[in-house]
Amino acid sequence: MFTLPKLPYEYSALSPYINVDIQRLHYSAHHATYVKNLNVALEKNPEWQTKTIEEIITSLDKLPDDIKTAVRNSAGGHYNHSLFWQMMTPKKGLGQEPSGTLLGKIQCSFGDLNTFKEKFGQAAVKIFGSGWEWLVLDDKEIKLMNTSNQDNPLTQGKIPLLCLDVWEHAYYLQYFNKRSDYVEAWWNIVNWDDVAHRLDEAIKKQLTRFS
Repeated sequence: MFTLPKLPYEYSALSPYINVDIQRLHYSAHHATYVKNLNVALEKNPEWQTKTIEEIITSLDKLPDDIKTAVRNSAGGHYNHSLFWQMMTPKKGLGQEPSGTLLGKIQCSFGDLNTFKEKFGQAAVKIFGSGWEWLVLDDKEIKLMNTSNQDNPLTQGKIPLLCLDVWEHAYYLQYFNKRSDYVEAWWNIVNWDDVAHRLDEAIKKQLTRFS
């Protein structure tokens, strides 16, 4: 059975960039519902209950037809949000920026950090309807991609490094229809240490696989 992971900070910790009302609703209602619905969908399929969330997401084509859509949506929602909470930090205003291998990858793919932020932000604003903007490791390169609804890069063999939720429930109570303002504010709370760690771990796995 899947459980709602503990939020790594208080509801108010990301304020003023994400206010307490949004964070409480987003976590305790939306994410919690994805976890609940995932468990309900899998309750008559015990062989799937023992799999990790990553194993489920990467094996959607093997699911029974009667639960495939429900599991795709709920497993994706659980996985995506679990990443999203970790990829933000209340340690704002401390001049945190990417460095080391992560910065080198950003410079190689986008030229510089500001250009990366600009392209990521523009792509996030342009997503039609509900979805997510991602920075992913694709083979040896980092790239941008977006997904609709609760889909994610794992289904395409790519490794998530950074994600931004652009469903309306993620920002509408505070930013209304101004998604671009939400995206711009969000950069103040990106957890670059978490992104760098994900990149390092992904590279280690690649090296191990090909050694």
